[in-house]
Amino acid sequence: MASQIVHFAGLSDRDRKAASPLPKLGAGDRLELHVRHEGGKEQTLSIPPSAAAAVEALLAHMLRGERVAVLAEDQELSPTEAAAILGISRPLVVLRMDRGDLPFRYVGKHRRALLKDVLGLKSRLDVRQATVDALAEDTEDLIQTHGL
Repeated sequence: MASQIVHFAGLSDRDRKAASPLPKLGAGDRLELHVRHEGGKEQTLSIPPSAAAAVEALLAHMLRGERVAVLAEDQELSPTEAAAILGISRPLVVLRMDRGDLPFRYVGKHRRALLKDVLGLKSRLDVRQATVDALAEDTEDLIQTHGL
């Protein structure tokens, strides 16, 4: 699968104010998309229940002013794209690849990592960061409480 640039999309303030969030869907509820074409023709598309949660989450994030990107789990990412997801620099992503922390393959001379592997690394890095933050908080507490 060829890598594609990660494209983030967001709503303008005007669009966010005009849009309304999806109501919480219950069992048996159906989600339909009504499309009104430029020529006036209307079309209704049914959204499968398994996809409704993704549509609901996507809209909720966008209504909060967050920018979102939709990627497939087996999407291949370049080190630059992986760096954007991980919140670290491209050279650090390459270092993680070289150390074996992030599986990758070469496509010609270019490295590619699967999105699911990048998200797995992100999860491990987030856990590590939370542990470091908790340790720093405990250290600060010890210093303030016991004057160490």
